Amino acid sequence: MRHSSISIFALFLLLSGCGSSEVNAQPDPYVSGGVLSPEQASFDVTFYDLNLRVNPADSSISGSLTAAARILHPTNFLVLDLDPVLQVHGVNLVEIEREQAVPFHREGGKLWIDLLATRQPQSGVAVRVEYGGRPRIAPRPPWDGGFTWASTPEGEPWIATSCQVNGADVWWPVKDHPSDEPDSMAIHITVPEPLVVASNGRLESVTSSSRGWTTYHWFVSTPINVYNVALNIAPYRLIEDTHVSPDDSVYPVVFYVLPSDYEKGVRFMAEIHDHLRFFEETIGPYPFADDKYGVAQTPHLGMEHQTIIAYGAGFDNSAMTDRDWGFDALHHHELAHEWWGNLVTNVDWSDMWLHEGFGTYMQALYMERLEGTRGYHAYMQYMRGGITNQEPVAPRRSLNSAEIYGGDIYYKGAWILHTLRYLMGDEPMDAFLRRMAYPPHSQVAEEGCACRFATTDDVRFTAEAIVGEPLDWFFDVYLRQEELPHLIGSRDGDELQLRWQVPDGLSFPMPVPVEIDGEIRDIEMAGGSAIVQIPENADFVIDPEGWLLRVAD
Repeated sequence: MRHSSISIFALFLLLSGCGSSEVNAQPDPYVSGGVLSPEQASFDVTFYDLNLRVNPADSSISGSLTAAARILHPTNFLVLDLDPVLQVHGVNLVEIEREQAVPFHREGGKLWIDLLATRQPQSGVAVRVEYGGRPRIAPRPPWDGGFTWASTPEGEPWIATSCQVNGADVWWPVKDHPSDEPDSMAIHITVPEPLVVASNGRLESVTSSSRGWTTYHWFVSTPINVYNVALNIAPYRLIEDTHVSPDDSVYPVVFYVLPSDYEKGVRFMAEIHDHLRFFEETIGPYPFADDKYGVAQTPHLGMEHQTIIAYGAGFDNSAMTDRDWGFDALHHHELAHEWWGNLVTNVDWSDMWLHEGFGTYMQALYMERLEGTRGYHAYMQYMRGGITNQEPVAPRRSLNSAEIYGGDIYYKGAWILHTLRYLMGDEPMDAFLRRMAYPPHSQVAEEGCACRFATTDDVRFTAEAIVGEPLDWFFDVYLRQEELPHLIGSRDGDELQLRWQVPDGLSFPMPVPVEIDGEIRDIEMAGGSAIVQIPENADFVIDPEGWLLRVAD
C-alpha cells in the first residue's frame, strides 16, 4: 500500500502487509537471508521509521528504528537482526495511546524483543529500538559492505552505505530477509552542515537546528528491499530535471554529484535520460515515478539502491566492464535493477539470477539498440568467458547470500535468456520480458507500483504462457543443475548427425541452427537428436551466430 507521511500511530492501524515471510536466518551477522526461524516467520514488517544522526567526526551513528508489523502466527517475541558491534540502549512497545519499555536480550546478531503477551494472527504490533555506536566499516564495498567513511577530493566527508550481501542489519535493526519488504518507509537523517543526505524515496523536507546540524526527511511510498535502503552523504550539488515517459507522464530525475564533478554530471544527464527511455520502451514504465529516479555519486563502484542508484564509475564507461562499449555500463546495469530486483524481487537468494541475470542481459539488448545485431552478439560473446558452471544458477533449496555470489548468476543468467530468445523468437521474447516486469494481473496502480516477489518457476510459467508449450526441460537443464549440455555433431556423407548429450540423461529437445551453404536452418531435435540431409560437398556451420549455451567445442 502507499502511505503519505503520517505518524507511526496512524500507520499502526494500516498493517496489511505487501510481502510474505518465507520459511532460519544465519547466525553469522554478516550473512543475509536463508531459512527463517519460526519467530521471524511469525511476522511481516509493514513499515519502518528510521531516525538517525550520522557523525563523521567519530564515525558513529545514533538514533532509533521503529518497526510496525502484522502478526502471521502466534508469537511472544519480535526478533530483529542487528550487528553485535552496535549497542541497543532500550526498546519500547509502541501502542496507540502509550509507549512502554519492554525487556529484550541479544543472541549474536539477533535482537529478541518481549511482546509481553502472545500476539495473535492478523493483529498489529510496533516497537521502537534506541541504538547506536560505530557501525562496521565496509572491507570491500560494495561486495563486502557496511559504512564507507571517505573524503572528497577537497577533503570533505563522503559517506555511503552498501549492504547487499551482508544485510541491512549492519547499520540498522531490521528483519533481514529478501522475502520481507515494508509497504513504505520513513528515513530521517541528521548530519553536520553543509553535508547533504541523498536517500530513497522523495525528499519531504529539510530542517536545520541552531547548532549546525541539518535533518533530511525522506519518505519511500512503495515497498522496498531492505538492503536497498541507503545513505549517501557529502557536500553534494544537486542537478534536477524531469523525464517524459513514452506515455507522456513526467517524473523527477535528480543527480547528487560532488561539486568538483558538477559539469560532468550536467553532461551525463543526457545519458541517464537515454537509458531510462530504453528501459521504458523495452520492458515498461519506470516503477517508482511517484517518488523519483535518483543517482548519487559514491566512493564505491555502485549498487541498485531503489530510487537513489549508487554511482561510482567516475564517468568512465569501462569502470564495470574493463572495456568501453560506447555507453556507461555501470549506470545502465544499476538502473536495470529498478525493474529486475526492485520491482521484481527474488523471494529467496536461490533466485538471485532474476536480479543479476536479467539485469546483465539488458546491457546486451542496449548494445543491440546502439549497434544492431553485431553489437548484441559481440556483447554476449564478451560475457561467455565469465561462465564457470560450478553451481546451479537457481537450485531448488533455500540459500543465504554467502552461497549465491559468483559470475554465473550474472553471465550465465544472461546467456540463458539469450538462448531462450533463440528458442522463443524475437517478438515472443519481447513480450516475455514485458510480461515478466508487468504481468497482466499486476499493472501499475493509480496509487503505487506493481512491486512483487518472483521465483524461477514464475519465469518458466511466463515463458510457457507466451510459447504455449512446456519448457520445464529448458529450465531444468540450464538452471537447476550446473553442467552445460554438449552438442555432438558428425558428418557421414550427405548426413549430418546431431545429438545432445545432457547430464543425468535429462530431456533436452533444443533446436539447433545449422548454416548450410549460406542458408541457416533451424533443426528440430525431438528426443534430443536429428539427422540432417546435406549435399555431399556443401559447407555447413553448427550454430553460426552463437545462440546456444553449451559446452564449447
